[in-house]
Amino acid sequence: MNTTTSSFFGILDIGAAAFNNIVGLPLNVYVLWLIMAGTRETLASDLFSLNVAMSQIFFALSTIWFFVFVKLNVFWSLKAYLFSRGLFYTAQPLFLCCICVEFYAGVVHPVLFLRFKPLRYRVGCCCVIWLITLVFCFYLLYFVDPIYLFAFFIQFILIYSIIIFCCCSVLRALKRPGPGEKITEKKKSNRMKRRAFKIILFIMISLGINFFFYMAVIPMQLSLNFGDFADALTISTLLGLMTGFIQPLLYLHRAGKLLCCRGL
Repeated sequence: MNTTTSSFFGILDIGAAAFNNIVGLPLNVYVLWLIMAGTRETLASDLFSLNVAMSQIFFALSTIWFFVFVKLNVFWSLKAYLFSRGLFYTAQPLFLCCICVEFYAGVVHPVLFLRFKPLRYRVGCCCVIWLITLVFCFYLLYFVDPIYLFAFFIQFILIYSIIIFCCCSVLRALKRPGPGEKITEKKKSNRMKRRAFKIILFIMISLGINFFFYMAVIPMQLSLNFGDFADALTISTLLGLMTGFIQPLLYLHRAGKLLCCRGL
């Protein structure tokens, strides 16, 4: 890209990162504080949400390295920023997928959910996800090529398919009454199912907002020249970076900390 175009996208990247830090970073820090200050049961039940907040906080703070690269042209700071992009592209979708699967299991397969409810299973899932994320981060550190983009495309399609399946399954369970349920038990069960359905639906919509344009652009890399594809990829990525406030708002809504949404 020429100097004018690269400067333009550099300004856009700085603006998106600044918006994410000003709006998304305080919300994620608040979510992290709420979970850490809660009881052990709260920490266990919200462990995936805790990791989502941590990944977004680390990524928001890492944009400082991009500012250093733009202002001082220090190459290693750009490498540090590219390394951190794996937190946004891999850790966040995987942890959100785990949240959806957990709600799906609690509604559709409660016996299986109780079997895998102990904290050690969630910690094991988090360790596996962070290991996968580190692999993608190190790959981004040295390679940004079509192979990685298509790998991310396939990864996101699989994750989104799982979330859609969870959402549809919970919706079916909501319409189907449980065997031998009394009226009061049925109302309580339906309320829990509706809550799970809303949370999965919100996660599905927020992930769609985050990555819709990005996923639409990746298949075009075979038909566009490098400059046009880089421009489209940068714009779609910036749109995703500016939505870092959606996930903490979703958790605050679940926790009943948003006064305007307590009745929803």
